Amino acid sequence: MRVAIASDHAAVSLKATLVAWLQEAGHDVLDLGPATDARVDYPDFGFKLATAVAGGEAERGIALCGSGIGISIAVNRNPAVRCALVSDPLAAALSREHNDANALALGARLIGEDMAKACITAFLDTAFAGGRHAPRVDKLGAPDFQKEPAA
Repeated sequence: MRVAIASDHAAVSLKATLVAWLQEAGHDVLDLGPATDARVDYPDFGFKLATAVAGGEAERGIALCGSGIGISIAVNRNPAVRCALVSDPLAAALSREHNDANALALGARLIGEDMAKACITAFLDTAFAGGRHAPRVDKLGAPDFQKEPAA
C-alpha cells in the first residue's frame, strides 16, 4: 500500500521510526517531511498530507505532531480527507470500519512507539464496512453538509 506520512518538528523522530517500519513491512512510503527537527508549522505539513491523499498520490495518510490535534485539524480542512485522531488500535480500526478514514493522526508526545505501530497496523488492516455507514460518510464530503438534516 502507498502510505503518505508527514509531521511537524515535534514528531520527526517518531516519523523516521515509522517510515522505516512501514518500509520493512512492504509499504511504499511517501515521506512529506520535514527532514529535521527544526521548528516548522504543522498546518503546512497537514496540507501536504491532505493534498497527497486527496490527489491519489497515496491510499492512506499518517499525520503526526506533538499532540496530533493541530495536524489532524489541518488535514481535515480538505473535504476529500477524513483524518481520525486516535490513541489506541480499537479507535484506529473503527475509524476505518465506520468512517472510512483515509488518514490517521497520532500525537508523538502522547503515544509510545509500540502503540503508534499498533494503531497504524489496525488502521491499514481494517476495511470500510460500508452498508449503513456509507450514507453518513457520503455526507461528510457533500457540498451541502452544513444544511439542516431532515427531521
